[in-house]
Order: sequence, then structure tokens, then C-alpha cells
Amino acid sequence: MAEAQPLHRNAQRAQEALAAAGVLAEVRQLADSARTSVEAAAALGVQVGQIAKSLVFVADGAPVVVIASGPDRVDLALTAKALGAASVSRADADAVRAATGYPIGGVSPAGLPDGLAVLVDRGLAAYEVVWAAAGTPHTVYPTNFAELLHVTGGRAVDVREQGRRASAPGATT
Repeated sequence: MAEAQPLHRNAQRAQEALAAAGVLAEVRQLADSARTSVEAAAALGVQVGQIAKSLVFVADGAPVVVIASGPDRVDLALTAKALGAASVSRADADAVRAATGYPIGGVSPAGLPDGLAVLVDRGLAAYEVVWAAAGTPHTVYPTNFAELLHVTGGRAVDVREQGRRASAPGATT
């Protein structure tokens, strides 16, 4: 029987944050990449909609994390309105790591820095179980909408583009 590999420090940080929040979920290390929603869904054998992607934006100069369902696109105007911001744009890789401590493709809702604004799109409430990144492109954990709100201290919002979803094949996070 093969020994389990120790978790990467980022995944361990996510696991510790889950435990500190009273969440019993276990971080799972995947052999295949879960960098995108499509890759994560394929590796887990679930619907792309069950992937809770964590995207980082910059709103009036401040970072914000938006957690949305895998195939959904985030509407920047709705995000700005939810935040009371004049402008919202996508953060680059350096800004993502600086704001969250995690790399793109591995941003976990668990273990985010205190004070970081988090919006959780209500589209995720449609699923009993969703899977979120756990600090690396190869680690995930199961959760649900209520737990995402609890673990992140986030706010439930509607920020997905209406009538426009990314198609499952080739969709990106």
C-alpha cells in the first residue's frame, strides 16, 4: 500500500483553515490537474457546475475574491454594483498571489487573508456538493454554499452573467 504524500504547504493551510472553521472536509490531492473548472470536473467525475472557482478581481484598487460556479461567467458590472465600486477588473497572476497567497488555478476559499472581500455567487446554491480548490492546482475539497459563506465570511450575491454561460468543453476558470 502506497503512503499518502504530505500536503503542499498551501493545501495544508487550506486544511487548517477548514478545521479552524469547524468544517470536517478533507483536502484531496488529485493525480490530474484541477487548474480549470473543466479539468477539476473531469478529475472528480462531477458536473462542471459543481466546481466552485475562486476568481480574483481588483475593485477600485482593492482585491476581491468572487466564488462562482464553474461554467458561469462573472459580470463585472454586477460585481461593481455589489461592491459599490466604480470599476472592477480581472487581477493578474502577481496580484492574485499577493492578495490570496495562492497561485491562479489553486486559489482556495479556505485560508484567505483576513479582511479580503469575498462574494459568493448564489448559483452555487443549486448544488448539494461543490468542489473548491485547496491551494494548488492538484488539491480540492468538498463543500457547499453555506460552508463557503461560513469559511470565507463572504456575502451571497448574484454576479453571474445572465443568459451566458461558458460552454463545458474548453471552458476556463
